[in-house]
Amino acid sequence: MKIYTKTGDKGSTSLFGGKRVSKDDIRVEAYGTADELNAAIGLLIAELEHKDIRQFLGKIQNELFVVGSHLASDPSKKNDHIPELKEEIIRDLEMAIDQIDTELSPLKYFVLPGGSVSIATAHICRTICRRAERRIVSLAHHEQVDLNIVVYFNRLSDYLFTLSRYLAFRDGVDEIPWKG
Repeated sequence: MKIYTKTGDKGSTSLFGGKRVSKDDIRVEAYGTADELNAAIGLLIAELEHKDIRQFLGKIQNELFVVGSHLASDPSKKNDHIPELKEEIIRDLEMAIDQIDTELSPLKYFVLPGGSVSIATAHICRTICRRAERRIVSLAHHEQVDLNIVVYFNRLSDYLFTLSRYLAFRDGVDEIPWKG
């Protein structure tokens, strides 16, 4: 199988279900940004020594593929080949945030991204996640989008922020307070 098909050479792509759309369609922007987030999380995993965090982030990468497949699907067609989007992925993020938060001191100031490569990378992931969320909300203004997808990205960005603080804590790195 060749990696190139030449079917997108004129600026269109196919959704799952066969419908062709422009490569700058808001749906393509939404799942493309989710894919970008997945790649950034892969970079974060490569930076981490903490096996437990790497495993949880790997689980998130798999979830992002499921969410991305829903976003990349033609909403007018039912696609039985796509895994079900389960609400437990949101609950798992909330539990992870709550668990991490018990080890952190209360947040008393805005935190600047940085302190170590892994902390900064977690913040990059967070900002990409927020952009994906904005693209998904924009899509929802025009087409039906499962609300759980919006909620998932909102929780995921919260998790990534909390994770950045947790990495600082676990690695003994001082957080950088914003001095406005």
